[in-house]
Amino acid sequence: MDTEGMYDGRATQRGHVPRPATPPPAPPHVPHAPPKPVHAPAVGPTLVEWATVPRPQAEPGVWRFGYQPRKGEEAEAATDRSLLIGAVISFLACVLLWSLLTNNYIPYDDVPLKLFTPRDWWELGGGAVDHRGTAALQAYELLLTAALVFWFSRLGSWGLAFERLVSARGTGARVAGAAAVTLFVTMLIATNTLPADPLFFSHFPYGEMGSVARLAANLMYVVLYGPVVYLFLQLAGWRRPRGRFAQPATAPEAAPSGSTAQHPPADDPSRWPQLRGAGLGEVADRLEGEAGGGRMNDVDYARIRRAWDSVRVDPSRMRAFADSVRDKGAGACVHPSGDRDLPVRAARHDLLARQVLLGTVEDGVRNPYARRGTSLALDPDVLGTSLLAVGPSGTGKTQRLVRPVVESLALQALAGQAAVVAVGAAGAQLGPDAAYDVVVRIGDPGSVYDLDLYGGATDPDEAATLLAEAFVGDVPGIDVRRAATALAQLLGPFRTAYGRFPAVPELRELLDQVPAAFDALRRELAADGAAQHTMLRELDARTRQHGAHGDPGPALADRVALLDRPAFAGFFDTTGQGRPFSLRALEHPIRVRVDLPERGHADASRMLARLLLAQFNAAAAARADRSLFAFLAFDDASHTLTPETVRGVQRLRSAHAGVLLTLRTLDDVPEPLRTPLLGAVGCRMAFSGVTTWDGKRFAEAWGTEWVETRDVTHRTVFADQPLTRAIHAFRKLVTGKAVTTDAVTVRQVERERWSASDLAHAVPPGHAVLSLTSVQGERAAPLLVRLAGTA
Repeated sequence: MDTEGMYDGRATQRGHVPRPATPPPAPPHVPHAPPKPVHAPAVGPTLVEWATVPRPQAEPGVWRFGYQPRKGEEAEAATDRSLLIGAVISFLACVLLWSLLTNNYIPYDDVPLKLFTPRDWWELGGGAVDHRGTAALQAYELLLTAALVFWFSRLGSWGLAFERLVSARGTGARVAGAAAVTLFVTMLIATNTLPADPLFFSHFPYGEMGSVARLAANLMYVVLYGPVVYLFLQLAGWRRPRGRFAQPATAPEAAPSGSTAQHPPADDPSRWPQLRGAGLGEVADRLEGEAGGGRMNDVDYARIRRAWDSVRVDPSRMRAFADSVRDKGAGACVHPSGDRDLPVRAARHDLLARQVLLGTVEDGVRNPYARRGTSLALDPDVLGTSLLAVGPSGTGKTQRLVRPVVESLALQALAGQAAVVAVGAAGAQLGPDAAYDVVVRIGDPGSVYDLDLYGGATDPDEAATLLAEAFVGDVPGIDVRRAATALAQLLGPFRTAYGRFPAVPELRELLDQVPAAFDALRRELAADGAAQHTMLRELDARTRQHGAHGDPGPALADRVALLDRPAFAGFFDTTGQGRPFSLRALEHPIRVRVDLPERGHADASRMLARLLLAQFNAAAAARADRSLFAFLAFDDASHTLTPETVRGVQRLRSAHAGVLLTLRTLDDVPEPLRTPLLGAVGCRMAFSGVTTWDGKRFAEAWGTEWVETRDVTHRTVFADQPLTRAIHAFRKLVTGKAVTTDAVTVRQVERERWSASDLAHAVPPGHAVLSLTSVQGERAAPLLVRLAGTA
């Protein structure tokens, strides 16, 4: 049950599942908890707090951990002039009403106070008998003042007016405005206009306090002027220090409240109510004790939940599951590598929702009101429609998109939920080697693993189709189907004769029609007599077509020659002496990284990238068990796409799989494929700095929307009366402008959600515009997102 029944596929039984690239020595006993990452904080929230945080259903891309939908609707935008007038009028009204109340022009204003205070505090005429009544009156006046200020500030939008009219002019103006407001409040207190000073210092027996009188007075000053200082700091833009936006941690994120840890409810997920309902109370107690003792992390929790889901599907596994949990606790049903966490985390993850946090939706008019200020995350539900990201070098595609997504799926692989393959140039920052089960370094003699050139295929026609797509799929004028036929005419006879597919040098000799290679293959086939007559006919057909007009053989030989280099000696072995990795292993929760020799062998790297994409499309669709989410991430997909692979990407969403493609520009994709590519993927992402011609493609893909526009027409006023003319003339002399009236026309027009110019020039550095589509068809409009790690 250590593999929780999900990893026992056919490849496992044949021993084809690769083990970790650097297997650690077997420990003498199973550890109670995985080692903490090097950057983990010493003290963190408990697993119980993390597991009990609500994760409500939301639109695609919403970070569901503790999410609370934004209430209300967007208020109509006010002009600076209307804000200023509203703030001034509300302030004058507040001062007028406050003056009437404090000068007793409004009768019976103190009735609520006298109703809630003892009668012996007041004289018959209404005055205070002693200091107790005086103090109550002063406190009551302060409360009335605070209520008036609060109500009129909301009515006149004082906060918005301060932000728009003062703070928008820079830090200096904001600090100066905050200082002016603070000085005004301090003056009201110092001049006893507000009875705060008498209330704090006129009713305490300081003479009887002795030596503590000075301390008491200082404390009163702190209580009195502390709120004033806090007001200044808030208006000046000071915010309480917070942790880093994307601070990684081994322990899950903190919950809003820790009360559930002391008094957990009956349906507390950390108490494993599903197990208790199935009669496994002892198993649930063991897991609850592991979580409460700090020996279980979020990966353990998600992995065991996944194992229990498999038990519910197949109840015959229940005994093995229960025995594994009793014996190993949080280490039960562990990943075949034995890892229970990644050595380091570079992003924030929520494994219960299977999400990775990418950034924050900007709180601006370009984004829908309900999404402004919300956190944005990706999960398999949206990644299953595949994602295309375009942005120039240095915009953070690797660090802010590819690595967090790959890291999230690697964690899900440890939890038995996904299989991930990351492809990038050697040296790309896609995570340490210890975070992967298999690391294939093509062209590096020290690589532990090799790459299966034929993708684990046993059928010559299937292998030929994959190779033809990779070798000549990007060559204009060459029919890929004819190239596949030419390859099949060689692969079939060779496999029949030798029981394996040819290695790279052998395949090159056959494509070049080297006489020695052809004669040896004929002799092997002829030795079997008439049984191999069909294969001999295939060889004869290849011989007749060689050198004919339109023969793809020379082009195939030239492409194979790119792999027949000294740097690749020992790679792509088909004799069984190496440890080749095949994408047929996607039925298992495996973590793979492929390093391509981009620097010295750029053409070979692009060809291998095309081969991996073609093999992934075929392997993902051919899986018998699609319960795992399969994902392929390209750190650079330049010159990787062909017409057939684009069609294959579109079919992945029905195979519970997806790809991540990053490009520096759409010019790295053939012109006929740019529009089909944008239509094949469900998620599109444009980083800052894209060109206008790339932005035009995204603008067309995102379409248009109906928006409300206002056209203002200024008309000059011509007066008939002499006095009115004189007033208008004087006004024009003072302001320099003629007297006009405004005519406003409101209409609905259809406009692009994001224009090419906006995408090229209006996206700030560290930001991106992202649209999402879920596998179920739910859509999220293009959102301007501030990526994690951006100030």
